[in-house]
Amino acid sequence: MASPASDAQSMQTRAVRLREDDAGSRRTGGSRAAGTARFVLGRLVGLIATLFAASLVVFFSRFVVPGDPARFLLRGRSPSPEAIAEVTRQYGLDKSPIEQYLTWISGVVRGDFGRSLQYRDDVSTVLLSRLPVTLELVALAAVFIVVIGLAAGIFASLRRGKLTDRVILMTSTALGAVPSFVIAILLIAIFAVQLGWFPSFGSGDEGLDRFVHLLLPALALGLAFVALIARVTRSSMNEQFVREHVEVATSRGLTRSSVVLRHVLRNAVGPILLVSGVLVAGLLVSSAIVEQTFGLAGMGSLLVQSVDRLDFPVVQAIVLVVVVAFVTINTIVDLVQPLIDPRIAAGSETR
Repeated sequence: MASPASDAQSMQTRAVRLREDDAGSRRTGGSRAAGTARFVLGRLVGLIATLFAASLVVFFSRFVVPGDPARFLLRGRSPSPEAIAEVTRQYGLDKSPIEQYLTWISGVVRGDFGRSLQYRDDVSTVLLSRLPVTLELVALAAVFIVVIGLAAGIFASLRRGKLTDRVILMTSTALGAVPSFVIAILLIAIFAVQLGWFPSFGSGDEGLDRFVHLLLPALALGLAFVALIARVTRSSMNEQFVREHVEVATSRGLTRSSVVLRHVLRNAVGPILLVSGVLVAGLLVSSAIVEQTFGLAGMGSLLVQSVDRLDFPVVQAIVLVVVVAFVTINTIVDLVQPLIDPRIAAGSETR
């Protein structure tokens, strides 16, 4: 039978261990919180630095493009040197490049992108009139990409090594190699001209009519990206199926659906999310060709027209908006991914 002295010593030892465990857990929690804060702060600093560098490239690239904006404003006339000088002064083109940049970036921070040389109106007003069509097109294409791409990739992975897997793999490879404008022409020829199911030109009115007009353009924009999402999903899931924790879950008698949802798809979502974020942001760039093909009055077609007519303020504003969207979406994906996959410790694991 243990003596009172030994019991007291045992209780004291147990209390010391509890205090050490509690202190260790507090240190671990504190270091994890500090690591998360450093991770978030690093991503935000990187976002700001990238946007600043992008603004420099976007603005100063206009000085390497041939053409004089002042002469474009006076097109169709025989301008005198005085007229050119007046237009140059009115649009601030007589200032040094650094002064022009500081004026421009200070206006951008306030939401003022300057005046359009083509429309003689505020660039913000011109963009806002075109932005809804592009956002609706990109959103619909993103839905096609995520839903169809995930479904195809998951189905191919579940049937890996079989005929269905090979068919999906070959189809996605072929789709990924076809440019968007070729897919657009094929869709117009089949579903608009031959079958007459969908309109082939214009963005339509609001509501259901807009949705019907955007179906073919969204498919043309998204099908090539669907192929990539399907391949990434298939590859990521196949990698998880051979992991030890999946084999252990299967050996414990868990149902196949439970293994796929809880152990395979959950751990495979990281690469899928990363690629999806990059692709959805890239849709803003790819939409220009599709909008031109289907005659949509969006930002993509506006960019093409503005480049052709040397409307530098509009070009700079659209390019900057695309860059901001691209960088912001990728930053959000970086911040969200550790929350989805607990194995990724914020700031302690790099991709």
